[in-house]
Amino acid sequence: MSSWNSGEHPLDLSGCASEPIRTPGAIQPYGLILVLEPASLLVTARAVARAELLEAFGDPLGQPIDAVLGGALARCRPALEAMAQDTSQFLGAHAIGGHGAHHVQAHRVGDTLIVELEAPVPGEPGSLEDLYPSIRHFMGAIERAATLAALCDLAAAQVRELTGLDRVLVYRFDEEWNGAVIAEDRNDVLPSYLDLRFPESDIPAQARELYRQNRVRLIADSNYQPVPLVRNAALADAPPTDLSPVSLRSVSPVHLQYMRNMGTGASMSVSLLREGQLWGLISCHNQTPRRVPYHVRTACEFIGQILSLQIALKERALGVEQRIARRAIQVRLLARMAGDQDFMAALGRDQRSLLALTESSGAAIVHRGECILHGDCPSQAQVMHLVQWLAAQQREGDLFCTERLPSLWKDAEAFADVASGVLAISISQVHDSYVLWFRPEVVRTVRWGGDPRKEATGALTPRTSFEGWKETVRRQSSPWNAVDRDAALELRAAIVDIVLRKAEEMAALNEQLLRSNKELEAFSYSVSHDLRAPFRHIVGYSELLWASASDRLNDSEKRFLDTIVESAQSAGTLVDDLLSFSQMGRSTMGQISMDMTALVEDVRHKLDMEYAGRSIQWAVPPLPRVQADPGMLRLVWQNLLANAIKFTRDTPQPVIEVGHQRTDTEEVFFVRDNGCGFDMRYVDKLFGVFQRLHHSDEYEGTGIGLANVHRIITRHGGRTWAEGEVGVGATFFFTIPFATGDKV
Repeated sequence: MSSWNSGEHPLDLSGCASEPIRTPGAIQPYGLILVLEPASLLVTARAVARAELLEAFGDPLGQPIDAVLGGALARCRPALEAMAQDTSQFLGAHAIGGHGAHHVQAHRVGDTLIVELEAPVPGEPGSLEDLYPSIRHFMGAIERAATLAALCDLAAAQVRELTGLDRVLVYRFDEEWNGAVIAEDRNDVLPSYLDLRFPESDIPAQARELYRQNRVRLIADSNYQPVPLVRNAALADAPPTDLSPVSLRSVSPVHLQYMRNMGTGASMSVSLLREGQLWGLISCHNQTPRRVPYHVRTACEFIGQILSLQIALKERALGVEQRIARRAIQVRLLARMAGDQDFMAALGRDQRSLLALTESSGAAIVHRGECILHGDCPSQAQVMHLVQWLAAQQREGDLFCTERLPSLWKDAEAFADVASGVLAISISQVHDSYVLWFRPEVVRTVRWGGDPRKEATGALTPRTSFEGWKETVRRQSSPWNAVDRDAALELRAAIVDIVLRKAEEMAALNEQLLRSNKELEAFSYSVSHDLRAPFRHIVGYSELLWASASDRLNDSEKRFLDTIVESAQSAGTLVDDLLSFSQMGRSTMGQISMDMTALVEDVRHKLDMEYAGRSIQWAVPPLPRVQADPGMLRLVWQNLLANAIKFTRDTPQPVIEVGHQRTDTEEVFFVRDNGCGFDMRYVDKLFGVFQRLHHSDEYEGTGIGLANVHRIITRHGGRTWAEGEVGVGATFFFTIPFATGDKV
C-alpha cells in the first residue's frame, strides 16, 4: 500500500506494494510507545497520544525507563534487560497515575527495544481467565466438527461473540493469493460477503508477510489521526524505526480509505497459518469505531491458533486418505506393468485405474513414436503436437501441470473442452515419452467483491465498490492438487525403476546371447570347414564311378548315382554358404571410401551368366560414395541382385531397379524388382538363417544369402528391411550411416 491524504488530494497507489508499512513513523491514538537504547534503557524516541501525560510526567525523551511516567515502569526493568532479539513479551497492566492501568508489551527488534502501553477499554475483562469459559466451549465444539467448513463457521461465530463486532469472516487464500470468504457470522448492520472473492492486489505481498508475523491486528477507527514518533535530535538522520510487532503501529492511509469505502469504522484480523505459511484470515468488521480490548484480542488469537491447528489436521488427514487411495491404485498399475514385457502398453490396460490415479477424464501414453489414448482426450495428432510443445518448454523437473492450458498455448483452444487442464510426466530425457492426464473445461461463475479487472484512469483511488461482480470463467479445468501431482511423480519414479530393471535384464541377456553367438559361430565354422572335404569326396568319387562303370549300370542305378551327386553338391553349397556366414561374424572390417555405382556395375557384369538369354530392363542411377568394407558390400549387392534375377525368372518383362535416398544420418539403397514378390505377413522371416518363403523346387537357394546381407549391414551400423506383394514384386532396402563402424 502507499501513502494517502484526507480526501482533497488523490491517493497515489503506484507504490502500494512497496510502501514502508513496517516503518510508518506513527501510531494509532490509543496509548503510547517508547523506543529504548537496549544497553542503557534510555528513551530515544516516543509517540504519546495524550498530551496530558506529557504535562503530568514530562517528556520521556532522554530519560531512563525507571524515571518515565512517574516511575510506573520501574518494575519492568529486569524483564527488559533480559529481552532476546526478535521477541515480544507481555509485561502486565501498569497504572499510570490516575490515567488507568495500561497493558504493557515489550518488543526487541534488532538493536531496538520498544515498549508500548495500550490504554484500557471501559468494561474490558480483567484477565484472560475471564474469557476461558468461552474458549473452552469453542474447543469442545471443534472436536465434533467433521469438516473444514464446519470448523470455520464455529470460529466465525465464536470470534463475533467475543468481540461483539458486526461481521466476522473467514477468508482463505488460493495459490495466486486471491482470497475467498468461506465462512461468515454477522448481524444485519453490514452486508454479507460470503462466497465473494477478492483479488491478490487487495492484500499485497508485504502486507501478507506482516500478517504471517503478527497474528492479530486492530484498527479501532478508520478516521483516526496518527500520532507521530518523535526522536532525539541526535538521531534525526538514523534509519526509520521498525514498528512491525507493535500493536499500536499506524497503518497505511490507503487501507483506511479502503475501510471507509467498505463502510466499516473498525476492523480486526486474526492470521491463520498452516505449517508456518499464511493460509487465511479471520477478518472482523464493525460499522462504527470500536476498540477490542487486549485480553479479548488475545483470546481471539488463541482461537485462531486452535483453528489453524485444526485446519492443518483436517487437511493433512484428508491428504493422507487421498494418498492411501492413490497408492492402492498405483500398486494395481505397477503389478500389471512389472509382469509385462511392454510395460508402457500394460499401463493402459487398466484404463479405470490410470484415470483414477489423478482423477482425470482422459489420459494419453506417448512412447516410441506411438500415442495411445484413454477416455476423453484430444486427437492423436493434437496430443503429439502437445508433446512437441512440452518438449520445447524450459521447465524444472519432469512434471508439467496447469489447469488453464489455452492461456499458455494458444493451439490448445482447439481442444479446450476436453483438455483445459493437463498434468504430464516425462519418462525419458532422451526420447519424447510422456504420460499425460486431461481434465475438461469447467465453465463456472465466480462472484468477486467488485470488478477485479477494473482500472481507473488518472489518479488511482482505493476500491470504492464492493458489490458482487460475477465473472464467467472459461478455458479452465478444476485445479490439480498436491495429491494429484505427487501421484503422477510417484508413478514416474516407479516407471523409471522398471525401465532400469528391464535394461539391466536386457544387458544380461545380451551378454549371454553374445557369448552363445560366438560359440555358435565357432561351432558352425568348425563343422562347415570340416564337412567341405567329405562332400567333395562324395562328388568326386561318384563322378569317377560314373566314368568307370556307367556302361554296366542300369537306368535306376544311374538315377541313384545322379541323385547322390546332386545331393552332395547341394550339401556342399550349403556348407560353403554356412562357412561364409560364419566368417562374416569373425572377419575384420576394412572400411574405405568406395564408389557404389562402379561396384554395382561390376557385380551385375559378373552375374551376366545368371540371366543369359533373358531380356531384363535395368535401371541403375548414379550412386554416392560410401565408407564401407568393399568385400562385404560386394557380397551384399551380389545377393540382392542375384535374388532379383532369380525371382523375375517367370516374369514376361522383368525390370530390376537400383535406387538411392539420403536422410539426415544415413545413405539408403534399395533393389526393386517386379518378380514373384512375397507375402508381407512373413516379412520378419526374410533375413533369418535358413528362412525361405518359396519352395526349393521353384527357386534354388540355401536361405542364407539375406542373412549374410543383414549381418554385413548390421556390422556397418545400418539397417535392413523389405517390402513386397505377391505377384507384384519386392524391394529390399539397406542403409550405410554417414559415420559407420563395426557394431558387433
